Order: sequence, then structure tokens, then C-alpha cells
Amino acid sequence: MNTNSFQLRHIGPSNAEQEKMLATIKANSLEDLINETVPDNIRLKNPLDLEPAMSEYQYLAHIKELSEKNKVFKSYIGLGYHEAIVPSVIQRNILENPGWYTAYTPYQAEIAQGRLEALLNYQTMICDLTGMELANASLLDESTAAAEAMALLFDVRDRAKKKSGAHKFFVSNEILPQTLSLLQTRSIPIGIELVIGNHEDFNFGDDFFGAILQYPGKFGQIFDYESFVSKANKNKIKVAVAADILSLVKLKAPGEFGASVVVGTTQRFGIPLGYGGPHAAYFATKEAYKRSIPGRIIGVTKDKNGKRALRMALQTREQHIKRERATSNICTAQVLLAVMAGMYAVFHGKSGIQFIADSVHNKTITLANKLSDLGIEQTNTSYFDTITVKAESQKVKVVAEANGINFNYIDDRTLSISVNETTGLKELNAIIAVFTEVLNLNSNTIPSISRENNIEKNVQRNTSFLDNEIFNTYQSETDMMRYIKKLERKDLALNHSMISLGSCTMKLNAASEMLPLSNPQWGNIHPFVPLNQAEGYQEVLQKLEHQLNIVTGFAGTSLQPNSGAQGEFAGLMTIRAYHQSNGDSHRNICIIPASAHGTNPASAVMAGMKVIVTKTAENGNIDLADLLEKAEIHKNNLAALMVTYPSTHGVFESEIQEITKIIHDNGGQVYMDGANMNAQVGLTNPATIGADVCHLNLHKTFAIPHGGGGPGVGPICVAPQLVPFLPTNPIIATGGKNAITAISAAPWGSALACLISYGYITMLGAKGLTDSTKTAILNANYIKERLEGYYPTLYTGEKGRAAHEMIIDCRDFKQNGIEVVDIAKRLMDYGFHAPTVSFPVGGTMMIEPTESESISELDRFCDAMISIRKEITEATKENANNPLKNAPHTQEMLTSDDWSLPYTRKQAAFPLAYIADNKFWPTVRRVDDAYGDRNLICSCNPIEDYM
Repeated sequence: MNTNSFQLRHIGPSNAEQEKMLATIKANSLEDLINETVPDNIRLKNPLDLEPAMSEYQYLAHIKELSEKNKVFKSYIGLGYHEAIVPSVIQRNILENPGWYTAYTPYQAEIAQGRLEALLNYQTMICDLTGMELANASLLDESTAAAEAMALLFDVRDRAKKKSGAHKFFVSNEILPQTLSLLQTRSIPIGIELVIGNHEDFNFGDDFFGAILQYPGKFGQIFDYESFVSKANKNKIKVAVAADILSLVKLKAPGEFGASVVVGTTQRFGIPLGYGGPHAAYFATKEAYKRSIPGRIIGVTKDKNGKRALRMALQTREQHIKRERATSNICTAQVLLAVMAGMYAVFHGKSGIQFIADSVHNKTITLANKLSDLGIEQTNTSYFDTITVKAESQKVKVVAEANGINFNYIDDRTLSISVNETTGLKELNAIIAVFTEVLNLNSNTIPSISRENNIEKNVQRNTSFLDNEIFNTYQSETDMMRYIKKLERKDLALNHSMISLGSCTMKLNAASEMLPLSNPQWGNIHPFVPLNQAEGYQEVLQKLEHQLNIVTGFAGTSLQPNSGAQGEFAGLMTIRAYHQSNGDSHRNICIIPASAHGTNPASAVMAGMKVIVTKTAENGNIDLADLLEKAEIHKNNLAALMVTYPSTHGVFESEIQEITKIIHDNGGQVYMDGANMNAQVGLTNPATIGADVCHLNLHKTFAIPHGGGGPGVGPICVAPQLVPFLPTNPIIATGGKNAITAISAAPWGSALACLISYGYITMLGAKGLTDSTKTAILNANYIKERLEGYYPTLYTGEKGRAAHEMIIDCRDFKQNGIEVVDIAKRLMDYGFHAPTVSFPVGGTMMIEPTESESISELDRFCDAMISIRKEITEATKENANNPLKNAPHTQEMLTSDDWSLPYTRKQAAFPLAYIADNKFWPTVRRVDDAYGDRNLICSCNPIEDYM
């Protein structure tokens, strides 16, 4: 075995195992299998033109060398990003722990109680600090959250506002520049007119439905917004407030002065800067808007025994169910980062968070006072952590950068300085030294930190927060370590067993890909530093863009989108801009197959398009005749087709080039959903099938871990005619010469996470990537063959093969009283997370094993499924007291003195021999979703409940 080959570590089945699997599926060779699966007319004729694969050792040396090209200055730029201290106990036990970063979105609540509790803590923290009734479990970044706030306020306009066509949204000129850019991107397609101005001059006209304020303002000034919000509410104008999370420890909560929505980022709660992300945004609102709130909400319910349990609440809002009627692409979240931010509050506790906020504020006042002593004017009358000073910016910049310091240079005569948690006396004196050098004064140091308060009394916080027991218990590292472990034990992740989710591609997240994320040379770079301070990042990001261009066959890539859903939106917005540049602004029809991901129609509506759905043929493919008819009917207004390839049914449609030609012949562009790119890499690509743009789920095909529901990265790759329209950023220019406005807050989105995919591609190389795809297809067909005769496969290709995933039909089991959800819950007893349930076809399971799983794990899964099939045979409609209906079985049940079930404890918990060696115990019985939705509780119990 070549121990230098990363490919051999990443791909599960050995060569010998592959031979055995090929014999099982009756294929002469792996190449023959691929020829029977992928249509010849779309196969790539040459290998991918990528650099030779590196070994893991070579890659780690390479990425360290690149990290040293970054210049890690002390950045006091602010603008929504602040250097933060990641508590070591959280870094070691969560960020670097596959038990946390390899978990899937908690749709199967019974095996995700740990993550759900951590997110409930996060929601409680957000509600406490914002003074709002309801918070979600995170969004992508502050600017995205602000755009979602605008969309929510537009959606919940009262009847009179809707009837009068109120469509104006006031944006304070204090808003962060990246947020303004994203508001512009999101407002135009859905018919919202932004009005930007000074909140003190706002006229509160009837044609306004909402407003957004920055708190504190972008350069640190704290405004008293109470009268503005009161007047707005009287005029039925609902107000969103974008608030700095740490400042809310000191400032009056926006919920107290009448805000309808509060948004922001939790980055400064122990999350690395990472050149812009990933960071968890927060979104809090009133309970009255619970049906319209974007994002996932974690709620309290009970299990089958009446025991307290957690689950994702109100899932009927999900776009997978509501499609084009969804309020937003609400599957989008940053769960791993939200978990870390919530744990930051748990670890520091109320008094610790108060200490940090007081310390930051005291240091800011100390700095302001010292600068004033030097004769430098500070213009903010009330501030928390950011001061604005008058000085010759260019002179200051030269000296500051020579001393490894960044400030925010507003104009030639003005700059701002944002103090953060890492700023100490040494750092304050380094800042002062810059100004004394600029002013040619003698060295003048700060001897100590003052203990003052510069926040005006009427905006000071006077309500309590973080009083819950959870924030006042785990302040020692021993206790915190054990609490994190306690929650981890309640969650099933990839470090326990295969997660065979179709369309979600839960593959190995290799340690060598993840290690660089802990390096401060990557973690401590502010997204708005000059490019010459981020040369390591620039090299990685440019190389990754090039690699993705090669893989897709396209001409350009934007790494800015922070998720697959956001990538869909970005792709459609580039198509929209392209049509506008050709004088075809009227093109607004988006054709979407009935089998498409629910995010597709939701994204199309967000991009201002009208959705036309095409039929599915009997074999599961797109109905070509129906597509042709609809394309021709709408040819004068056709904007795009959104197509998933291979199809969501797990099949390479041989007519794909004919499909894309129909769209092009009728004036449209083709958007390819990249969710199933794991079956394409090295074998075919979007350009070859005739697409014009695709998004790529780096958290699927390219190995970024799911993190329990985020981080994700969803870059778009485009054909030459769309390159000019790739998105930009208002502070650091990116994208094309005719770039659309921002899609995410940071210029390169979640740049830190992009290191993972760069490592994945660099260590696999062309052959490793292609062999991974082939093995993913082999593994899926092996499962298909092993389950033959037990579960019918719903769709196959023309030669009877599946692609990288397959759909098994469970609908006939209803005659035994068994639903597909019962199989999902029973799999927990066998130590497995269920495949994707009832998508894209109700009553089915979509199975995707990925290339990372060995034959032994595939066999364990198949054995479990076959065993369950036998249990289904023994079940009847008349008697629901069977292992499937009672699943999952908890340890509490098995150890109880009372056992009245008509089957043995062994059959309940240990139905196959292998389970005893590595038993995973669900901690609650089947949860009652309906009860939780009827009795919505989305934060921790108040402290009175524990007294």
C-alpha cells in the first residue's frame, strides 16, 4: 500500500473489495459500470487538467507555507468583524471534533438531541440579548440576515399596506456598506424600493412598509432610536435593527424600544475571523411572525413517553415543502458556528460576558481619552467599542501598516478604530505609538485602563439577561468539557457510522483537510484588509477557483455564496443581469422540473422569476414533450431552466443535451443544480451537458463537513457570457466588469472553509477525483444489488444502473401498517442515520453511500435494511405494537423493570450481532412534532423553573 496516497485513505473500498463488489453487481470492470451508467455522448474525452496529487504530508507543508504569506496584523477595522478569542475548550472539543462537525442537519431529532440542546442555548442567548420573543438557529451572515428581515417585513405587511402597494424600505445611512449592497441585490427582484437616508430626517410616508437601523452605527456612534421606532410603529412601519451582539450587554435591547426584527452576527462570540467566514448570523423577531421567520427554529416538545425532547419546529415552512411559496431558502444555516457561539456564552456565563463587554468598553474610553490628550479629535458622542477620529488618514495608514496595525479609513481626514476582546494595554499603547509617530511627539503611553462609561443613560441596558441555569453552571473547564461531551454522546455523526443521505453526500471530511482551520495565520485575517496582507488566502482562493473551472468546464467562478441555496440565487441573478444587458429585461420565466430540489423554485422567486413546472415522465426523467411545449409557449419571456444532473431520481438522463438545446433555442439560459456533482467530477461536467451556470455544494461534493446544518459554501461557476456579471463587494472589489451587487457580506464568502475543498482537490488530483466519482457510483449500485428483492428501486438508467444515489420505494409497506418514517426511526436502533426520507417522491428513501464507505460498512447498512424488511413482513395494520412503530428504543426502556412489549429486549435493541460491539443509544423515544408546534417553546426554561 502506498502510504503517501491520500486517494487510498479517502476512498473506502480497496481494490480487492471493488473486485468483489463488481462481481456482485455483475459488471466486468469499474470502467464497464461507468459506461453502463453515464451516457457516452457526455463523457469527457481527456482527464482533468489539474496539478499532480500531493500526499497529506506534502499538503500540510504546502498549506503552512501559504499561510505564512498572510500578514496577520492587529485589525481594528470593525464594520461587523472583530478579532475574537476562541476558548480552547471549545476549539478542541467542538471545532476540531468530528463528533460535532460531521453531523447532519437534525431532521432525525431522536439522534440529534445534543446538537438541538446546543442550538436551543444559542436561541435563548439571542432572545435574552435582543429582548425579542423568538430567534432562529442561525443564518449565513449579518447582511443576509438583514435582507431576510426586509423580506419578512414585506411579507407581513398589514392588509392596508398590501392593498395600497406600500413597497418602500428605509435604510439608514449608518448601515454597514456590505449590508446595503446585499439589500440592493435582494430588493430589486421582488419589487422593493430602497430609500437611503438619515433616520432623523425620515418622513414616515404611507408608501413605506419597513425600515432598518444599525445599532451602534457603522462608525460607532450610538443613536437613541426609541422615538424613531415609536413613530414608525404608529405609522404601521415595522423596524428591523442590525445590532452588535456584544454591545447589547451594555445597550438597551431593541425589543424594549419596539423593534420588530433584530439581526446581527455572533462572530465575536468566539469565532475566528477567517477572512470573512463562516460565521453564524442571528435573527430574532416576534412570535407573531413565527410562520414567516426564515431559518430553522429549535423547539421543545415531548417524546412518546412524555419526556422532554427537542426537534426542529414548524418544518412546514421549509422550502422543500412550500417550494416557490417558501418565505426564503430557509434550509440555510451556520449550525456549527452557532453551536460555538452559544457555547461561548455557556462557558463565560452571564458574569463573564458582562466582564468582556465592560472590558472592551473601558479600553475604548481609555483609548479615546488618550488620543484626546494628544490633541486628536474624537467625534462620537456616545459609543461602545468604536471611536471615530480626525487625522490625516494616509499618513496614519503608512505608519500603522508599518507597525502591523489596520484601522478603518473613512476618508482623507477621518478614520475609525474598533476595539475588541483581544485588545489589551500593550495593543492600546501600540495604537497610541502610531499617532505619536504621525504627530512627531515623544513616546506617550497609557499606564492603566480607566473604568468609565460613555454610553448615554437613556440607551443603557437596564434589563437582565442570561439568567438561565445553563449560563451559570459550566464556568470551569472540567465542567464545560464534560457538558460538551454529554451533548456529543446524544448525537449520531459520521464518526459513528455511515450517513447515507441521498442528495446530501455525507462523505469523509479528512483530518488533513480540517487541520489548517485551527491555524491563526488563516483564522485571524479580517475580510477587509488590503490584498497584500492576504497573499496566502488570495493564492488559495484563486487556485480553488481555477480547480473548480477545470472540474465544471466553465470560464469563471465566484466563491462568494455561503450555501447551495445562496449559490442558486446568485446563479439566477447572473442570468438575470445577462438578459438585462441584452435588452431582454422581460425574460422572467423559469422552467423547473417537478422533481427539482425545493430550493430551486424558492430561489427563482427570490430572483424575481415566475416558475413554470414541467412534468415527470413515467421513467422518472424530465418529460421532453412537455418541456418543449412549455419552452415554445414562453419563448419570448423564457429566462432559464433549472435542472439537476444526474436527476434527483439518481439517473443520468441521456437526453440532457437535447433538453439544454431546447432552452437555448428559445432564448433561455440553463442553470444546473450542482447537488449531484459527486456523480460528475472527472466523468462529465456542466459545460459538456450544455449548462451555462451551476452552483457547487462544497459541503457535499468537495468535502466541507455539514456541521449539523452548516457551514456550507455554494460557489457558482459560469460560462464565458456570464463571467462579467459575477458578484462584487462594496469594500473589496470582486467579480466581473459588470458585476451584480453582493450575494454575501464578505468578498469571498466563507473563505476559511474554502481551505477544506482546496485540500480535498489538491490531495486527490485528477485521478483521485475521478476515481472517487467512479467509486461513489459503484457503492450505490452495490447497495442497489444487495437490496434487490427486498426493496424495489424506483428509477434506474437505460441499462439498469443507478448513478451515485438511488431511490427505494417503501409505499407498498402501508399494507403492513408501516410508513417510511417508521423505517427511518428503526434504523436508529441498528446504529444508522436514515437516508433521505420522502424526497423527491413521498414514501421513498433516497440512499447515497458516497465513495468514502468501505464494503464492510455498506454490508452492515444493507444487513440492517434487510433485517428491517423482515420485520416489516411480520407487521400488520391491526397491531401497531411492533419494533418499527415503537422505534427508536432507548436505554431507559431496555433497563426498565417493566417490559410489556410482544418482542424481546434483544430484538428491540440488538437485532443483529454487530450492534453489540458499537451500540448507539437514542436518548429519547419518537418525538411528537405536532405537540411541539401547537405549544411552541423555542428557548430554555426560565430560571424560576429550576427553583
